[in-house]
Amino acid sequence: MPNTKGILGRKLGMTRIYDENGRSIPVTVIEAGPCVVLQKKTVAKEGYNAIQVGFLEKKAARLNKPEAGHFKRSGGKGFYFIKEFKVTDPESYEVGQEITISEITSVGNYIDITGKSKGRGFQGVIRRHGFAGGRKTHGSDFHRAPGSIGCSAWPSRVLKGKKLPGRMGNETVTQKNLKVVDIRTDENVLLVHGTVPGAKNGVVNIYSKA
Repeated sequence: MPNTKGILGRKLGMTRIYDENGRSIPVTVIEAGPCVVLQKKTVAKEGYNAIQVGFLEKKAARLNKPEAGHFKRSGGKGFYFIKEFKVTDPESYEVGQEITISEITSVGNYIDITGKSKGRGFQGVIRRHGFAGGRKTHGSDFHRAPGSIGCSAWPSRVLKGKKLPGRMGNETVTQKNLKVVDIRTDENVLLVHGTVPGAKNGVVNIYSKA
């Protein structure tokens, strides 16, 4: 976990905007925060400096008792998502404080965004690894199979790391150096140039580069 300012967000989808020269810019729209500080962690007590934040408010009726007790210290509001961000000085934050995207970054800056890639299920070598496959003509017995995966005499086994069929996607992916195109503070919306990992409504971690 990088030692930098961060906030949680939710990917809303993609669109395009136009700059002053009329050029089309593909952007990802993210609902970024606001996040509430739930807990401060210090070197003296926990062994590291960090703050714990909550994102997307949850109805009190949907909280179990341990969750309600944890959220009580920060004002009683419950949240669906909880995340820790390492910080240099946790004492500069207050429990219950609301963090907005404008405090994390500004237009023109670069940020890193981490999310879960779309799950593709069990896939073959052509889709998963980009194998060319065999001929599609009549009479060919080799179309989409992986082919030889090792020798019999040596090493008499399949070597680790061999590209084979298997589960694809649903992995933590970090997209680095995404440019902030626009910030709409009244709507808590962030527009970044390019793509962001994950499906619509997927939760992402937003890290500042400062």
